[in-house]
Amino acid sequence: MSDLSLASPAAPSSGPVELPPLTVALIIVALAAGSFGIGTGEFAIMGLLPDVARSFGVTTAEAGYVISAYALGVVVGAPVIAVIGARFRRRDLLLVLMAIFAAGNIASAVAPTFESFMLMRFLTGLPHGAYFGVAALVAASMVPMNRRTQAVGKVMLGLTLATLIGTPLAAFFGQLLDWQYMFAAVGVTGVLTVVLITVFLPRDGSASGGNALAELGALKRKQVWLTLGIAATGFCGMFAVFSYISPIVTEVAGLSVAMVPVMMALFGAGMIVGNVFGAKLADLSLMRTIGWSLFAYFLVLLGLSLSAHDPVLLGLCCFLIGCSFVVGPALQTRLMDVAGNAQTLAAALNHSAFNIANALGAFFGGLSISAGYGYGSMGFVGAATAVVGLAVFAVSLTLDKLDRRAEALAASGCPAE
Repeated sequence: MSDLSLASPAAPSSGPVELPPLTVALIIVALAAGSFGIGTGEFAIMGLLPDVARSFGVTTAEAGYVISAYALGVVVGAPVIAVIGARFRRRDLLLVLMAIFAAGNIASAVAPTFESFMLMRFLTGLPHGAYFGVAALVAASMVPMNRRTQAVGKVMLGLTLATLIGTPLAAFFGQLLDWQYMFAAVGVTGVLTVVLITVFLPRDGSASGGNALAELGALKRKQVWLTLGIAATGFCGMFAVFSYISPIVTEVAGLSVAMVPVMMALFGAGMIVGNVFGAKLADLSLMRTIGWSLFAYFLVLLGLSLSAHDPVLLGLCCFLIGCSFVVGPALQTRLMDVAGNAQTLAAALNHSAFNIANALGAFFGGLSISAGYGYGSMGFVGAATAVVGLAVFAVSLTLDKLDRRAEALAASGCPAE
């Protein structure tokens, strides 16, 4: 395909790339295929830990370290790769990132020892955040400003579909055949994504013009830190519930273990609904969508702890917690707005922040369980962290209004009070 420069979504003057609707749709499908593979590879392992433990002769708890290794790879890889890849064309960077992801999963499938398996999971996690960040920038650059969040949401739809479809299927066939087949299949998905991006995504006409210092400049912007803080603190509850969903279903609600996939499917269905409709709301009013979604999420988490003993209400709460994923694309777009010229780093850091929330959610949930409050307390734990997220959002909104007021006064020539 011919060279075509992908404009930055942070620069309204440059405008979106003019591409036929079918071409845009095919590019988004290619990018979403990558997010589907990443989501499946990240979450399916949770249902296969006992099988991994038996294969390597370790305990299930020790096998769980591979999840932490992957999350650590995401947290480390997102900023490092974003800075290093700042001068790369976005298409080239996406291809390299997905090739690393595919190779890492295939290598995970054939790892001979537990130590080498952990290393492969860490290396496979490195491109995770940077891929989502760059893919979001590419998707947003192809549509008008008032449809950016919807474009980002469509890319992230692959991740939500992975939660609903990819993860249970991969876990099922991984148990039926062998867990290594799951990683091999995810690796093949990565290879397919490389092919799709190569075929459908036009070459950038030139590199983005960024550099390491410019990307690191994002870390000087208070609104970048505040936006990341919303994700890192406000959404610990989602991961606290998700980490302990099995005992919540079996011990609190008194259901059979066969109902765990059903609850996870409800959670995945909620993520899809939140992703699709929330992205449209965010394009109408970004900050209101983030604020009201956080408040509704807080109420749902409270409701979960108060009603988890009732299977119907538990299922409803799982669905509604999934709906809170509306904030994922919204926060990604918010970072585009506040990052200035450091688009790649800021976009990638969004996924580092969510992985920090993942780690903190499981940690705080474990503390609550160890303190004797039980698995039913996960909703209360999540509600408490949601309050922190709301507080960070309130600070961000207040400072944003003050900055806009100061800019308006400066433009009018009036001295600030």
